Amino acid sequence: MKILLTGATGYIGKRLLPVLLEQGHEVICCVRDIDRFPQEGIYQHPNIALLEIDFLEPIPAAGANPDNEKSRNEKIREIEVAYYLIHSMSTNSKDFGQLEATSAHNFIQLVKPTAVRQIIYLGGITNSTQLSRHLASRKKVEEILSQSGIPVTALRAGIIVGSGSASFEIIRDLVEKLPVMIAPKWLNTRTQPIAIRNVLEYLTGVLGKPQTLNQAYDVGGPDILSYKEMLLQFAQVRGLKRFIFTVPVMTPRLSSYWLYFVTATSYQLATNLVNSMKVEVIAKDRTLEQLLGITPIPYQKAVELAFQKIEQNNVVSSWKDSLVSSNVDNSLLEHIKVPEAGCFTDCRQKPITTSVNQVLDNIWSIGGRRGWYYGDWLWHIRGLLDKLVGGVGLRRGRTNKHTINTGDTLDFWRVLAADKQNQRLLLYAEMKLPGEAWLEFKIMQTDHGPFLRQTATFRPKGLLGRLYWYAVLPFHFFVFEGMVNNVIRYGNSLK
Repeated sequence: MKILLTGATGYIGKRLLPVLLEQGHEVICCVRDIDRFPQEGIYQHPNIALLEIDFLEPIPAAGANPDNEKSRNEKIREIEVAYYLIHSMSTNSKDFGQLEATSAHNFIQLVKPTAVRQIIYLGGITNSTQLSRHLASRKKVEEILSQSGIPVTALRAGIIVGSGSASFEIIRDLVEKLPVMIAPKWLNTRTQPIAIRNVLEYLTGVLGKPQTLNQAYDVGGPDILSYKEMLLQFAQVRGLKRFIFTVPVMTPRLSSYWLYFVTATSYQLATNLVNSMKVEVIAKDRTLEQLLGITPIPYQKAVELAFQKIEQNNVVSSWKDSLVSSNVDNSLLEHIKVPEAGCFTDCRQKPITTSVNQVLDNIWSIGGRRGWYYGDWLWHIRGLLDKLVGGVGLRRGRTNKHTINTGDTLDFWRVLAADKQNQRLLLYAEMKLPGEAWLEFKIMQTDHGPFLRQTATFRPKGLLGRLYWYAVLPFHFFVFEGMVNNVIRYGNSLK
C-alpha cells in the first residue's frame, strides 16, 4: 500500500515509519526540511520517498511552478492512505488553534486530487463539555478533515507514555528531582494514559479497514488515574518514595512557571499542558480495542517498557527534538550557512595525536550527561541563567548517547549538520542571546596529519551583542581551549 506520512520527523511519525516499512508499505514522508530527515539505518530504506512541504504555507496553485508541481504530483498521485500527525501544542504562537486549522486545510488541498481513500488522524480525547484551547483545536482539526469528503478514521488519545514523550519526560523530571511536591489541585484530575506501543498498534490496525472509515474512536490504557496517582506510581516503578501535597492557591500561570523551571519543558508547552490537565480525559468508547484485538498495557508496565528503551540507549524519538521546543520555530536552512561578515569568531585548531575515530566518537557524544569536556559547571550556570530569562536551558539534554541527526537538540544547541562521513558537526545556539551563535567541529586532513578545528561564531545584534561577547571572552579562553584539547585527549572512559 502507498502511504503518505505527515509529521514524519515528529515523535509519533518516527516510531510509526519503521512499523509501516516492516509491513511492506511504500511511505512518502512529508517533512518541512529534508535536511532534518535522518540519513542512516532504516531511513535509507528503498520504500521511502521524501516530500518537502510546509503545511502552514498555501499549496502552490496549479501552474505556479510546473516542474515542482509535476514532481510532487507524481509522488503522491497514487497514495491510498494518508496519516495526519501534525501538532502545534508547544508552538510559540498564542493562536496555535488557527495554525492547526490552516495546516489541516492545506493538507486537504494537497491530498484531495490523489487516489487517497482513507485519512488516519491522531487527536485528543474530547469528551468533556469544557475543553482547553489545545483540546478544542484538536477537535476542530478532526472536523476539518471529516468535512473534506475523504473518509477519515480519527483516533483520540490522552497522555501517551513512552520514552521521549513530553508527558513522560515531564513526569520523570518531577519524580526524580523532587522528593516532596507542593502541587496545584488539578493534580487530582483523572486521565487515562496509553502506552506508545498501543498507539502504534491502533494507528496500523485501522489501516485500510473499511469498517473504521468515517469513524472516531477513543483509545486509552486500562488504568484511569489522577495525575497525582501517575506521579506516585511512576515513583514506585523507579523505587523512589515521594510525597505530594495539593493546594488550591497555585494559579495556572504559577503552575506553568513551576513546570518550566523544574522540568525540561518550554514555557509555551507548560502553559498548554496546565490548561489541558484541568480537563478530565477519559475514553468513553472502547470498541476499537475489541475490533482490533489489542491488549491495553497497564500504566506501570508502560513506564517499565519506556525505561528499558532508555537503558538500552534505544530512544527512537523525543519531543525535545521538535523545532517547537525552541525559542524560534523556523527552518534550519536559515542558519545552515555560518556567516562571516560582522561576526566574532573563536577558532582553535589542534593536531590529533590520538585515534581520529575516537575523536569523532567524542564529538558525536558531546552534551547531555557526558557534558562539554571542560568546565561543565560553567555550562550549567549558563544554562540556569538562560532558563531564568525564558530560554531553553540545559535540561533538554540529548535523545541518544552516541547518535546525532540533523535537527536534534543538544542541551541548548540545535544540530544543523551532522555529517559523520565528512567528519563535521555544526550546532546553532537556541539560548537567549543578544545575537546568534554557531559552534562547529571539523576534522581536517592535512599534509602534516589530521587536525581538529573547533570554531565558535557569534553574530552580535547591536551594541549589547558586542558588549556580551567581550564580557564572556575570558571564559571562552578557558572553556573553548579546554574543550578542544579534551575532545582530542579523552577516550571511551569519559562519562
